[in-house]
Amino acid sequence: MTATQAPGIKSLNIREALTRKQRNPAGVALHVALVLSMLFALLVLFTLIGQVMVKGIPMLTNRGTGFLTGTIGSEPTKIGLWPGLYGSFFIGLGVIVFAFPVGIAAAIYLEEYSKQGPLARFIRINIRNLAGVPAVIFGVLGLIIFVQWLDPVTKGETVVAAALTLSVLVLPIVVITASEAIRAVPQGLREAGYGVGATKWEVTRDMTLPYAAPGILTGLVLSVARALGEAAPLILVGAITGLLPRTGLTERFTALPILIYNWSGRPGRPGKVDWENAAAGAALLLLLLVFLFNVVAVVLRTRFERRRSGL
Repeated sequence: MTATQAPGIKSLNIREALTRKQRNPAGVALHVALVLSMLFALLVLFTLIGQVMVKGIPMLTNRGTGFLTGTIGSEPTKIGLWPGLYGSFFIGLGVIVFAFPVGIAAAIYLEEYSKQGPLARFIRINIRNLAGVPAVIFGVLGLIIFVQWLDPVTKGETVVAAALTLSVLVLPIVVITASEAIRAVPQGLREAGYGVGATKWEVTRDMTLPYAAPGILTGLVLSVARALGEAAPLILVGAITGLLPRTGLTERFTALPILIYNWSGRPGRPGKVDWENAAAGAALLLLLLVFLFNVVAVVLRTRFERRRSGL
């Protein structure tokens, strides 16, 4: 009859086996390779951010608020970002208005109402494939559909057309993140709602969606952050770099990524504040906006999770 090992001896044996496995040359080599890959990625990232800061901070400090409130001009020492900020703000707002309701509704249908069969799996696979389509393809679709076909509604190359194009771009991300958040809701929570006589919609509205709210809001914020950094679709739907200080939602527009793209390609002047500094300043501001969106996503997620834990 074999003696049963004590729990302490068994855990000690497991630790010794893991230690021997970690000393395996192949395992050590893999660990070193992973660490070096991470360090290389961080080095590239901080190098790029450092270059942007070195070239962009002088523009922000020398111009101050004038760089934010000024308009587009022919001299790098007199230009401003206001038209780009205006366009990016309303494009981001349009993405929230158009992509958020459609994406959440699609996720609710896929997770709560559709039959979990081959058709639902086919739709999910294609939504994930759409999330990996290059942004320029969505720009072509936006040009054909929103600029040309729907010209009577969008008025052509306008902020509305740009917002609709970027909404289609980020829609798969919204659907995926919302679906995963809804899928993570415990089944027992739904069954408790059905047990007290609630309908399917009441369970979804009062129990499933509040529980999934942190993940849904995080996906929304990150989707808007991605939309703010896209340039290729905006170029195709008519974004321009020279326009009047004031512009409406149904007029020609520009955005921060377009200004960065245009200014970075203009000739510089050694030893002076030039277009490269202006592009770096705009890029630094865009990085700060994206970082702010990520912070907002983390704060909202933490707050909703705490509220959910309290319930």
